[in-house]
Amino acid sequence: MANKKENVNLLLDEIIRGIENVKGEEIQKMDLREIENTPCAFFVICSGNSNTQVSAIVNSVQKTVSKALHEKPLHTEGLEVAEWVLIDYVNVVVHVFQKKTREYYNIEELWGDAISTPIASNY
Repeated sequence: MANKKENVNLLLDEIIRGIENVKGEEIQKMDLREIENTPCAFFVICSGNSNTQVSAIVNSVQKTVSKALHEKPLHTEGLEVAEWVLIDYVNVVVHVFQKKTREYYNIEELWGDAISTPIASNY
């Protein structure tokens, strides 16, 4: 079990690194493990300022995770419009939003029972 937990933590670290590499903003980690019937263990949520930046964040996350952990997402959706892109790594689901779309859907509030941790950017 410790190995699985360690793998999830490594995945979270690489996802956050990928977001920070292209200056994704307002990074939030949400721990869903204590909530029943959740789709995964963690959400990582961030914002970009345009569809170009949202696409760059998604590409950076996928390249960073692939290079460090040799993992590919199970599923990615939303890249065509790039207002809200979801990257599914099974235990961790990444949500990359444009700011206005993030405010509209407000999934942090929707999943308000989760333990939410803002990530201080390293840039």
